[in-house]
Amino acid sequence: MNNAVAGFSKWSKEEKIDWIAKSYFSNPEEAVSLLKNYWNSDANVQKLHDEFIENTITNFYLPLGIAPNFLINGKYYTVPMAIEESSVVAAAAKSAKFWSTRGGFKATVLNTEKIGQVHFIFKGNSEKLTAFFNQIKPKFYSDTESLTKNMQQRGGGILNIELRDKTTALPDYFQLHATFETKDSMGANFINSCLEQFSKTLKEEALSFDHFSEEEKNIQVVMSILSNYVPNCIVRAEVSCPIEALAEKHIENPHEFAEKFVRAVQIAEVEPFRAVTHNKGIMNGIDAVVLATGNDFRAIEAAIHAYASRNGQYSSLSHAKIEDGIFSFWMEIPLALGTVGGLTSLHPLVKFALQMLEKPSAQQLMQIVAVAGLAQNFAALRSLTTTGIQEGHMKMHLNNILNQFEATDEERALVKKHFKIHAVSHSAAVNLIAELRK
Repeated sequence: MNNAVAGFSKWSKEEKIDWIAKSYFSNPEEAVSLLKNYWNSDANVQKLHDEFIENTITNFYLPLGIAPNFLINGKYYTVPMAIEESSVVAAAAKSAKFWSTRGGFKATVLNTEKIGQVHFIFKGNSEKLTAFFNQIKPKFYSDTESLTKNMQQRGGGILNIELRDKTTALPDYFQLHATFETKDSMGANFINSCLEQFSKTLKEEALSFDHFSEEEKNIQVVMSILSNYVPNCIVRAEVSCPIEALAEKHIENPHEFAEKFVRAVQIAEVEPFRAVTHNKGIMNGIDAVVLATGNDFRAIEAAIHAYASRNGQYSSLSHAKIEDGIFSFWMEIPLALGTVGGLTSLHPLVKFALQMLEKPSAQQLMQIVAVAGLAQNFAALRSLTTTGIQEGHMKMHLNNILNQFEATDEERALVKKHFKIHAVSHSAAVNLIAELRK
């Protein structure tokens, strides 16, 4: 059938669901029932969720787990993690416990500068443009006073505005490159509002600048938008201990383990194919906490991966060394996070997660998120360099397989008993379930 539709956004939620069910499902009643099963029983909470985005038909759930025992800068945290991947929360919790008895994690915010740009086309003399910019620069600040007043009261605001000549990259292309401090908010709306005012000021002032020709007065603003790349909004997370202190159940020879671990990190530093998977493991921890605390994990991902490529080749975000008998493992990453505004004040579970973290500032949340990423990376590398990553991962994945086949409690018990002494694989689990059902 032809499923093109007009005026869809104006339909009620029930009308949208009814159309989808009848258009795409052989059993429309079953489809409608599934969608309604995921509605929140509290009508007010459901209305809140419906209004987060457009054309909402139901909620799409992710598990919210917690990883306790994170000792960060001498304080214990229980960290919320929203993620669907098996073994991520378990790995984070295991790393947290491991390092809690070895001095814990240290985290430091190195800088909190955010960036926004007005991209524009100027056809004319660049020296005249520079003179014009220097003359009107104070007006960019004065014209945005109404926007920056509240932010300045919190200690934030516009840090600087530069004119950048990008004509070697693209003909006639210039930009206003502005830096901001947004304190506990992520600051996207604040930055974008300031940038749009900059663009108005730029165009209006150009019309009355005597030294411009008529063509030069016609500055064409292409767009005004914040950058999610924040290479000067950096947090460092690290752990260290004497090599001998690394000894535990799976690390009988700590010196051999430390050397192998460092070599594994070095491989990720020089080999992009490994670095992507290595950093993906870091993002397992970072994204899970970012999502649980109502922040934009897509922006975080884009910024961090760009940062991993800043030297011309994609490389490991984390680093390790052995020096004077001390094992050190650390990471510096860009993180633009907020603890006020957006979902942080709307989503009930986001508010819950932030309360569980004892209402952190944006800088404290940067530290917690970075530590979660480093902990995840440590767990993955410890598995890879000792038992192999599949042993723990597949044991966690076994529950998914049992759920897929709707195993009974008796079948679950027998399957789990079997795989205590046998290697877990999808095919082995499926075959065992089939045997039990014969």
